Amino acid sequence: MKILIKDKSYLPAAARKLLRYTSGKRVFAFHGPMGSGKTTIIKAICKELGAVDPVSSPTFTLANEYRTIKGEKIYHIDFFRIKNRDEIFDSGIEEYLSGMSYCFIEWPEQVSGVLPEEVVVVRITVSKDEMRILETGY
Repeated sequence: MKILIKDKSYLPAAARKLLRYTSGKRVFAFHGPMGSGKTTIIKAICKELGAVDPVSSPTFTLANEYRTIKGEKIYHIDFFRIKNRDEIFDSGIEEYLSGMSYCFIEWPEQVSGVLPEEVVVVRITVSKDEMRILETGY
């Protein structure tokens, strides 16, 4: 599936469309170059899921946990700074990937071979006119 985001005003609709298309899936791996909007898109998805906590980039903390209106957990992980496999497991990734809560992962290529098979891969590209194109499959 392909989702076009012409500007930030399209984010809520794009988030809803992605969640409908992937209904029942909980672990998402976001691939895209630096500055492609991974965190911005994840913020929109968390808002659609009812997150009440502020959503921010977990680049320096590795993982952020948010709560929804219903008290459910949402995990947001950024593996950009991971240097070795030991750091992956020290982060508590097993809990994040349990499939019980939504888990949105930035820079998943840093942990290839660790993610579950049923992960939803979301590829983000930026067009010449700065539109974001999300392509997903599972």
